[in-house]
Amino acid sequence: MATIHPQIRVGHVHLKVADLDRAISFYTDVLGFELQQKFGNEAAFLSAGGYHHHLGLNTWDSLNGSAPPKGHTGLFHVAFLYPDRAALGQAVRQILRAGIALEGAADHGVSEAVYLSDPDGNGIELYRDRPESEWPRAADGALAMVNRPLDVESLIAEGEGRPDQS
Repeated sequence: MATIHPQIRVGHVHLKVADLDRAISFYTDVLGFELQQKFGNEAAFLSAGGYHHHLGLNTWDSLNGSAPPKGHTGLFHVAFLYPDRAALGQAVRQILRAGIALEGAADHGVSEAVYLSDPDGNGIELYRDRPESEWPRAADGALAMVNRPLDVESLIAEGEGRPDQS
């Protein structure tokens, strides 16, 4: 069996979108990513903190296209990891203020997460990890993740004291 290097991280995700400007607006105005570079109406690269890109958007095979139907293969969601609970709460507050509905919210024991979709129907998870020392474990030490309801109001309240990052 092959093994992957333990320090591998997902470097970026590249999404097919139908309307580049609409997608850029969502990811910058709602989620707060920074536009790093745009190639006409074909592609754009966005990031957090000035990195070259965490997110690529393109219309190469999808200009004016429609979202894939439910029940088909493809990306389930892309997940963006926030540094702490307050930052996640502040992001959720921004999303709701922009009129974007959450499609779900869960406490997984190891993390807290909210779910939504971008204008092209791409699934998005925004989450924060708990410290590894707090992760739920079975008697044999194996990870014991859960899927419990998340108290979104307390999450948002924790983000209230954090200044807007936009």
